[in-house]
Amino acid sequence: MFYKIKVKGHIRVSPDLFTENTEQAILKELTERLSNHISQDLGVIIGITNIQEVKDGIIIPGDGAAYYDTIFEAITFKPEMQEVVLGNISEITEFGAFIDIGSIDGMIHISQTMDDFVSFAKTNTLTGKESKKTLKLNDKCVARVIAISYKDPMNPKIGLTMRQPRLGTQKWIEEEIKREKVVVKKVIKK
Repeated sequence: MFYKIKVKGHIRVSPDLFTENTEQAILKELTERLSNHISQDLGVIIGITNIQEVKDGIIIPGDGAAYYDTIFEAITFKPEMQEVVLGNISEITEFGAFIDIGSIDGMIHISQTMDDFVSFAKTNTLTGKESKKTLKLNDKCVARVIAISYKDPMNPKIGLTMRQPRLGTQKWIEEEIKREKVVVKKVIKK
């Protein structure tokens, strides 16, 4: 889920930015230091949107940089359990697929791609034995978050599934909707 958050921090401004407007210098420092920063509490910081408040700065002897207590706004992406996400298949391997969900990749284990026996082809395609469904690079997909791990804080793991109704590639979802409409029409006729 994307969030707009308010953060308070003690921001270091390098002396080479002293000729600039203080807020602009702080924005540059924050953008350089925090863009794509990952933390378990905040998620992935997409960008800094606004500097709300800057208090008087202090210079620490021996450092030369100025430090400002600052309140700023940021946009973050923090995946939530059971959240439905959209993305494109960015890689297919023998053990599953990776889906680019914007600021981070999620992993769909081969057993979570579809309700079928799934095989991997050297053409980087996953195929269902009975359903003949295929999953290939760049397919647009809908998946659900089923696991989140920050064991390695700089490389969080997001586990996804497409084995639920209305999940999978756009083609699979469209076919499912068509089948449901046929069933509804048959029930109405009875």
